[in-house]
Amino acid sequence: MELADFLTKEQVVTELKAADRWEAIEELIDLLVEHGRIKSEHRDAIVSVVKKRETSMSTGIGFGIGIPHASTDLIDDVTGAFGRSKEGVDFDSLDNQPVKLVMLFLVPQGQFQKHLHTLAKIAKVLHKKEFRKSLEEAEDAAEMYQIIRSSQEG
Repeated sequence: MELADFLTKEQVVTELKAADRWEAIEELIDLLVEHGRIKSEHRDAIVSVVKKRETSMSTGIGFGIGIPHASTDLIDDVTGAFGRSKEGVDFDSLDNQPVKLVMLFLVPQGQFQKHLHTLAKIAKVLHKKEFRKSLEEAEDAAEMYQIIRSSQEG
């Protein structure tokens, strides 16, 4: 499963308003509700499950990357939202650095292998310095989405 398989340019935020990881999670989940990827009546339950996962251990993995994620039975397909913060978001990261790129994703409950595989793919692509730099310098969501799509062609 590639990033572009469950992202659209409408699910990319070029400038997160969030100051911390909790706000970033809510902002990205609100985007998924807005675009019909999550039912509005499930919003709070999904925020809760992602925050619970995040409380157990920060998904700020270093290099300015945050990958909040969770499994839930409230969705049928893998979905996600990508956000960028030029200022950086306090994510309680492993390297204590602010997070500039946040990839939130959700996997249907019980799809453990898909969950791990998706997480590994995201971490692998975001660890590429040139890829992160391209995303940080992109003009808009369409360009960011194109960068994400093209990263998977190679």
